[in-house]
Amino acid sequence: MLLKGKKALIMGLANNKSIAWGVASCFREQGARLAFNYVGEAIKKRVEPLSEEIGGEFIFPCDVCDDGQIDAAAEFVREKWGNIDVLVHSVAFANREDLAGPYINVSREGFRLALDVSAYSLTAVCRAFAPLMSQDASVITMTYHGSTKIIPGYNVMGVAKAALEASVRYLALDLGEKGVRVNAISAGPIKTLAASAVSGLKNIFNRVEEAAPLHRNVTALEVGGLAVFLASDLASAVTGEIVYADCGFSQLGI
Repeated sequence: MLLKGKKALIMGLANNKSIAWGVASCFREQGARLAFNYVGEAIKKRVEPLSEEIGGEFIFPCDVCDDGQIDAAAEFVREKWGNIDVLVHSVAFANREDLAGPYINVSREGFRLALDVSAYSLTAVCRAFAPLMSQDASVITMTYHGSTKIIPGYNVMGVAKAALEASVRYLALDLGEKGVRVNAISAGPIKTLAASAVSGLKNIFNRVEEAAPLHRNVTALEVGGLAVFLASDLASAVTGEIVYADCGFSQLGI
């Protein structure tokens, strides 16, 4: 087992169709110990049974927009585990109205919110949890090709993901002195609750199936498999990278 005994904190689990669930499932198969955050009572009611189903050891409240909650979460995890080996950041949000219509119409507040939740939160979480990270810990976040190319309907989230990817590189430098690795997985489109907010999603799925070298879309479990690699000792020299799992679609020139 590649992750036997490793303590993995997964932030952003929403339901059993999410990328975070695919990652958690693969981690569990490889022997990792799991814990999950939640935001508010409504999300807690979703996360609690999922954690129990997959053998999670505990769940804890943590709104990544609230530094006080992040610090409290880090202290709670310290009391429970002492340290962590893997931190998975699968968190993103933008107002639905800011994903509709042209990007030029994004509001100042909508821009701030998207960048705060989807990009800055990785930095905030890493800062709080860095003292708990083991010498060879791995931080993994989730991004998308809309960070570097125009994806109609992705709008402000593309800008947020670009900031997230830049953060990955700078965090890799900051945390590398401790031996901690920071990477992002750029997954192809997956039918998740979050993705449903992107207009024209059906056309994107169809386009990938038609044009990608593998002629299909990636699955959450395949993303989970890549996350296992990045979390394991096999990827001990990989940091600051944006690793694609999109059936080759991003490599097309036309």
